[in-house]
Amino acid sequence: MSTTSTASMTIAEMREFASFDACEQRYIKRSLDVGLGRHDAFKLWARDAAENASIRSQYVIYQDLKALRCRMPSEIGFDDLDPFMGKLMRVTAFDLAQERLTSFSAYRFLYERLLGADVRPWLPSAFCAASALPQIRPERRRDLLKSLSEAAATAPGWSDRQPAFYPDWVEEIAA
Repeated sequence: MSTTSTASMTIAEMREFASFDACEQRYIKRSLDVGLGRHDAFKLWARDAAENASIRSQYVIYQDLKALRCRMPSEIGFDDLDPFMGKLMRVTAFDLAQERLTSFSAYRFLYERLLGADVRPWLPSAFCAASALPQIRPERRRDLLKSLSEAAATAPGWSDRQPAFYPDWVEEIAA
């Protein structure tokens, strides 16, 4: 891929991230810190005891990411489907229950970075299944499921290009 097309794809990813509301952006950056082990999420993101507890739970749930990265099932057969989709749906349900991701786009953006491009075909199914769980409030279920476009739900193919833009903590500079 040429440098120009790589740069334009990175800019497109930055624009997509900028389209998310501040709460989603903050949660995506925090989740990447937890899931990729980039920074001490407690130190950067915990503003109070509730957020500290949420981050602690996220570290525990995100332990499943290691197994998910290693066990991507084939898109053809049904072997290994149960352990993969079960874990993916569990992690997805946790993130959606935090009520900080409000759309499939924000969810997809996060999970492409947590698990890589190979997870793309599995994301609509995991998102729909987790969104429909009774642990998600009914009005929230409706909004989440409406956010999944028909095009995303029925895509005939998925790009295997890895994400290039990984949003990160930006230190505030005193003026």
